[in-house]
Order: sequence, then structure tokens, then C-alpha cells
Amino acid sequence: MTEDLSPAERYAAARIRAAEEATSLAPFRRMYEFDLDPFQIEACQALEAGKGVLVAAPTGSGKTIVGEFAVHLALEQGRKCFYTTPIKALSNQKYADLAKRYGADKVGLLTGDNSVNSDAPVVVMTTEVLRNMLYAGSQALRGLGYVVMDEVHYLSDRFRGAVWEEVIIHLPESVTLVSLSATVSNAEEFGDWLDTVRGDTDVIVSEHRPVPLWQHVLAGRKMFDLFEESTDHGGRGGARREVNPDLLRMARQENQNTYNPRDRRRGKTVREADRERERRSRSRIWTPSRAEVIDRLDNEGLLPAITFIFSRAGCEAAVQQCLHAGLRLNKEEARHTVREIVEERTASIPREDLHVLGYYEWLEGLERGIAAHHAGMLPTFKEVVEELFVRGLVKAVFATETLALGINMPARSVVLEKLVKWNGEQHADITPGEYTQLTGRAGRRGIDIEGHAVVLWQRAMDPGALAGLAGTRTYPLRSSFRPSYNMAVNLVQQFGRRRSRELLETSFAQFQADKSVVGISKQVQKNEEGIEGYREGMTCHLGDFEEYARLRRALKDRETELAKQGTAQKWAAAASALEKLKTGDVIHVPTGKFAGLALVLDPGIPAGRANGHRGFEHQDGPRPLVLTSERQVKRLASMDFPVPVEALDTMRIPKSFNPRSPQSRRDLASALRAKAGNVRPEKQRRGRAAAADDREIARLRTELRAHPCHGCDEREDHARWAERYDRLQRDTQQLERRIEGRTNTIARTFDRIHALLTELDYLRGDEATVHGKRLARLYGELDLLASECIREGVWEGLSPAELAACISALVFEARQSDDAVAPKVPSGNAKAALGEMVRIWGRLDALEEDFKINQTEGVGQREPDLGFAWPVYQWASGKGLDEVLREAEMPAGDFVRWCKQVIDVLGQIAAAAPREDSTVAKNARKAVEAVLRGVVAYSSVG
Repeated sequence: MTEDLSPAERYAAARIRAAEEATSLAPFRRMYEFDLDPFQIEACQALEAGKGVLVAAPTGSGKTIVGEFAVHLALEQGRKCFYTTPIKALSNQKYADLAKRYGADKVGLLTGDNSVNSDAPVVVMTTEVLRNMLYAGSQALRGLGYVVMDEVHYLSDRFRGAVWEEVIIHLPESVTLVSLSATVSNAEEFGDWLDTVRGDTDVIVSEHRPVPLWQHVLAGRKMFDLFEESTDHGGRGGARREVNPDLLRMARQENQNTYNPRDRRRGKTVREADRERERRSRSRIWTPSRAEVIDRLDNEGLLPAITFIFSRAGCEAAVQQCLHAGLRLNKEEARHTVREIVEERTASIPREDLHVLGYYEWLEGLERGIAAHHAGMLPTFKEVVEELFVRGLVKAVFATETLALGINMPARSVVLEKLVKWNGEQHADITPGEYTQLTGRAGRRGIDIEGHAVVLWQRAMDPGALAGLAGTRTYPLRSSFRPSYNMAVNLVQQFGRRRSRELLETSFAQFQADKSVVGISKQVQKNEEGIEGYREGMTCHLGDFEEYARLRRALKDRETELAKQGTAQKWAAAASALEKLKTGDVIHVPTGKFAGLALVLDPGIPAGRANGHRGFEHQDGPRPLVLTSERQVKRLASMDFPVPVEALDTMRIPKSFNPRSPQSRRDLASALRAKAGNVRPEKQRRGRAAAADDREIARLRTELRAHPCHGCDEREDHARWAERYDRLQRDTQQLERRIEGRTNTIARTFDRIHALLTELDYLRGDEATVHGKRLARLYGELDLLASECIREGVWEGLSPAELAACISALVFEARQSDDAVAPKVPSGNAKAALGEMVRIWGRLDALEEDFKINQTEGVGQREPDLGFAWPVYQWASGKGLDEVLREAEMPAGDFVRWCKQVIDVLGQIAAAAPREDSTVAKNARKAVEAVLRGVVAYSSVG
């Protein structure tokens, strides 16, 4: 082509090439075997020009290339680069990648429990570590030129998202920020905010998948394409895609073939109904088993595959089902290689622990090329699965959705068994963003020419809805930023109160709230025009109809108020009756899911009724624990008793009764039915508040009849306009309150936290007290509770194991609450200290209520959870893994993870404890040593 150019054109082209070679990007591009994509080049050029960048692109598209270019620039310029990730597993993986590329001497790692070469010019770390360094004014920040924030969309995370915004706000202006995000629908909005707080920031958005993604539905023995033939396979957008008509026809057919028991009532004979049921059963589309799915993918050449199952137990069961089906995906040579790798990686695990950890069953699956991957697994086991999968030695992984949010573990295919998952409160449909994140693992760049997403056919599946999930590839980024006690103290200590408020008002949360005010303001203007029109419609020639309408409204409000007073009296009577219940009372639950006869196991009177503060039960009234006649043990709430309840009879509860034992519940429920079978509660009389004698109502009615507008022939027409006027005016006032509420919301929350900390003598104006300086070193959800415990000497005199048990209550959160059985805790000093911790929490909780600090908004101290106190106490006391896990009924991975978090907070306690009394600090360090042993010590990832 150059031969066709004129000498002048060839000269100009040569100058362009020379200019390109003079850039930092040119040698960087030569480090890779493949050429960079346009979005990667654009982002790198912006970085080299001194700008910050926000890169939003699909999973597997190579966003991290931009982060690696920041590393390249930092080393070239003699400056530092911090590469931050949301989880330790990803930090470990990125550290290994960068150390391999640039040399171990130039790369370090900081993850809280791991510190490797921390003074290196390039350090990989979790985002929390960088946040803590910023607040501490660490010397490691000197010379920092670039910060890469990988997976920056984590700032939407309800529990940890605030950390990302804290870092972005507090980084020195001289630092260039590289933000790497999944594809979000409001990247420009996020970029606008970054531009505001960080300076010149380019937003680079790419929806192109380098490896096209095919969408399938597996039904029975047949694999269907979700969409008709098209040039778009879910990776490029543009072309309109129609849902495969065969899938739509199958859905209609299955809906028609659903067996209807009303066939008998429609005149069909028993034989005809049976034949119809058999025909429908034969024609119904079946969902293949897990082993059949993997076998089918293997035959189609679509392995390796990740099957997402939204249950840990489901992942483990899937592996066992494949093993029982005789599935073998590895040949003999691969099996030997797997065994060698596994034995090398697990050599440090004591042999007596292998059986407890399910090592041999796990190894058998690995040798066959099959494995599970979820948070309940031992971290070492997860790392081995990841390594073998990347090396092609494990070809089928059954994983929970957490895998999609973390490490680099792409596959040729991704399988989704269901499109619903448990979100902690209910089974809910997965969102388009979740679908995109999960299926984004399919298609390995440089290995596969295309990726495949396979959804298993389920009864009542809607192909159109599935197409909507697959076709919506973006989701909005929403801030979860909220001030915390630790954050408030650190800010005031560094910047003073006024400057701290200004900093918080620069958060993305406030930025989004302020933008939403614009739309609300427009609605207010529109409403005001409507109000004026309604005012004209209610104009009356006899007098002021607005005044008359106010009288009518006042009369209605008074009548409503009297009715509510009657209801309140009824609820008060019901609550009073609950307080009189005793253990062994037989009652009748009048309403709700557990209506019927029940036996009171525990009256559930709040501790505050007895000692003036809140204890284990944070509630407004008694919550009796009962055994129903259907053998269920449940803690009821006041809403289950809208009318007063009385004891119908009494029963003795055997001392041997165990609410966890099905047999024990069955025996006692049988005795309950036998004793109270003939008892029937009397119907409760419902009181009604009489308004006839109310003086205010009489006065309003007199004024209403005397008003000139009362005699208007068009009175009711005017009244209808007046009602519309009033309704729209109330709506407008509500919108105005929303505007007022959304303006300066973050700063107002900070003000309430500042006031509470001032009340507790943590802050005095713009200064942090000695207590405040201690709180500034405590990071965690229960930071203030931990500080108060140190302040009041709650942990003094505890042994290391007892201290570990107490600290566990600050970090542990049970996956599912169980009100029926109180958790087992160590006796003696530890039990007393845990009780004192709950007492202090009750006091703080009441104080937060006084200062209007709301836990539902992500601010405040949740109740400490004692569910891990006994397991960690046993472990720190030297008990064996088998005994600890058996009693805890907890997977090894969960046990290790909670131990690591206990160790982390123990380290904070050791650093924050007062110097004049180092007993707590010494025992905290000893507790770290006691917990950091065996299975906890040799698990490198927390």
C-alpha cells in the first residue's frame, strides 16, 4: 500500500509512526502477543496524557490491560502504583500475574493477613487496606503516582461499597486514578462525578465482547438457540434478535399439557383422565440431570464449563451426582498430574485433618475433572480448583455466584440451572446485571472463538423473559455510601468538622441524590400549575370554598383520629396480656401463619422491662417462644396477637425437652393436643370508639352547617375539585420534603454521628479525644461497640481464648437466624463479658435511636452475634478440627473465613488498646497466635 503513496504522504506516515514509537504505549503493546483493542488503546492514551480514566467493559474483555499500563507508567516514571481489588483472592491472583511480568522484587502484596514486599514500587492490595493507609497518613503514600481500582462497581455493595468512595475522595490530587468497571448503564454519570472530585477523567465504554457469546436453552436431549439466526450473538448489539419460535411453541405446548385435576369434573371418566395424564406426561419436556448436562457438553466440545447453582449444598450434591453416574472427564495421564499437584499444594495440611475436610472425596472428583467452588470450601481447596481449571485439568465446576464476581476463571461454557435465587429474604428472579455477570465467564480470549451460555429448561419457563435477561447487558451503578463512626472520627481528626462535611458532600451518593432533585423539581412545577386549575374549579359564588373544604377535612381527620385511638387501645390491651404469660401456658394464637393452639416455652419479655436497657432482644414488646400443635418452635411477634390473649390451661414442660429434636417436639405437641383438644377460645369482643359525644366533632359540624357554601347547589361538585386540589397539594408538599430530604443528606447523617460521638466524649468540636483516637484505629461494622468495650474494661482479665470468643461477636453474622435456640457460649468470664457487650450494645442502640441514627440506612451498630463464640473458643483453646467443626455444624471454609476476621480485629484491638494497661493488647496478640494455627494458618486466602 505504501507504494501507492506520494513521497510527501510516505514522509507524513513515517513521522506518525516515529511519534507513536516515542510514546510509552508502543513498548507496552509489544509486551503482549495480541494487539490491543480500540478501547484499551484509547484508555492507555488518555492515561499517558495525564488524565484519569473510567473503563466500563464486559467481563473477559481485557479491562485489566489498562491497569497494567498504569503499572508500566509508574515504573517508567520512577513513581509508585497501588493496584486495588475487592477481595483477597483477586489480590493474590493479580500479585502473581504482575510479579511474573515485572519481577518479584518490584511487586508487593498487602491483604490484611498477608504482607509481601510492601515497600515495592508496585503493591497489590485490597481496597480496605488503602483506605486505612489514607486515614493513618501512611508514609507508603509518598511517591504514589497511580491507583488502579479494579471492579470499582463494588461501590454498589451494601456492606463494603463505602470504602471505594472514601478512597476516591481522599486520594491526593497528584494521584491518577484508573477505575475499571463492569458494563454499567450510568457510566457517564459516574464519570461526571469522578471528573468533579478527581479532575480530568475520560470515560471509555465498550460493549463489545472479544469472544462472541451464543445463548442456548437445553431441553431434554436437544440444545436450542435462544435467538434465531442473526449476526448478533450477544456480544455486539445492533441487530434486532427474535426469540427462537421453537422455544415459544414448546412453552405454549407445555402450558396446554399441564395436568388439570378439574378434568374429572368436566365429565371425563377415570380411564380417560388417566390416559390424558399419561399422554401429557410423555409429551412434557424434561430437565436433564447434572451428569447428563456435563456429558452433553462434553460430546458437543463445550467443556470446560462452569455451572452456577445458587446453593453451596447444591454444588456439593452436583459433584456427587456426577461421580455416582460414573462421569470421567480426565484420562489417566491427567489424573496422575492432578494428584501430583494436589498432593504438593496440600502437603502442609496435617494428615489427621484430611478426613475431616472431605479431602479424599474432593480428590476423587478432581481426578475425574469435576469440582465444586463456593465460600464454604477451605481456601486452599478453592485455590487448587482454580489452578486446575485454568490448566484444563478440571473441566466441570459447580459454583455459587460469588465466583462470577472475583477471580479470573473463564470457561468455554456457562450453565445456569435456574433463573431464581435466594436473596436472603425470598426467592427472587436474577437481574439482567446478574445474568450478564454470570454468563460473562463464557468464552476464553485467545483460546475460544466463541462462548456459550446454556440455560436449563424449567417448567413454566418464559423464553421471552429469558431473552430480555440475555438482551439487557447493563445495570445501573448506585452508591451505597454512608458515614460511619470510624470515618467521622478520622475525618474530623484530619480536616475538622466543617471541611469534613464538605468532603462528604462530594460523595457519589450525594451527587446522585442531587441529580434526582432536578426531576422532582420539574414535577413540583407541573403540580403547581394543576393546583391553580383546581383552585378555579372549586370557586364558589357564596363564599370561600377553600375554607369550607378545610372544615370538611378537619371533621374527617377527627373521626379518623378517634378510630385510631380505639385501635391503639386494643393493641395496648393485647400487649399487656402478653406480658402476663408464663412458661407452660397453653394459649390460642388468634391470627397469622401459626394460628391455633400453642404452648409457651419462653414468655420473651424484653430485658429492658426488667433492668431499664435493651438486651438480647431488640423489640417493642414481648415475643413469646411457643411450640405449636403442628410441632413447630417459633418466636411470635405482637402482630400475631391483635386481640388480648389468655392462658387456657397450663402444662409442665419436661426438663429433657430439646427444641432442636424432632422427636422431642413431636412428643410435647402430642401432649399439648391431648390436654387442650377440647379447649376453645372465646371470641373476643371488638371495641369501637364512639364519636357521637366528642365535643370537637360537634363544634366542626355546627361550623360546617353555618358556612355560606353549605347551601350551594353545586356544593358537591366544588367539593370534588377541592379534594383534587387538596390531594395534589399534599403530593406537592411531599415532593418538596423529598427535595429537602435529599439535599445535604450525607452531611446531615454526619452531623447526627458527630453529635452522638460528642455526647460520648469521642469528639470535642474539631478535635478527637483519646477515646476518639482509639476509635480511629478500629475498622468494622461494630467499631463503636469495640471501642466502648475497651473503654469500659470489658475484656480485662480474659484469657486469649476467651478474648477471641468475645471478639467473634463483633464480626460474625449467622447466615440464617434461629430464634428457637440460644447459641452456646463459653462459661465463666467469657459469658459475663459477652453479656456485658450485649448490654453496652443495648445502650448504644437506644442512644442511636435518640440521635435518629438508622440501621436500616446502613448506619449504626447491629446487635452482636454470639453464634461463633463457642467454636473459636474451642479452637483457640487447642481443640482438634474434627471436634470443633462437628459441634459447630459449619463448613471448613466458613470456619476459616470467620477465624481470619477474628484475627484481623484482634490485631486492631492490640494496636488500639491503651498503653497504660497492656493486658488486653498482650492477650489479643496471644489470641492471634492461638487462632492462627492448623487449618487457619495454612489457608493463604481469607
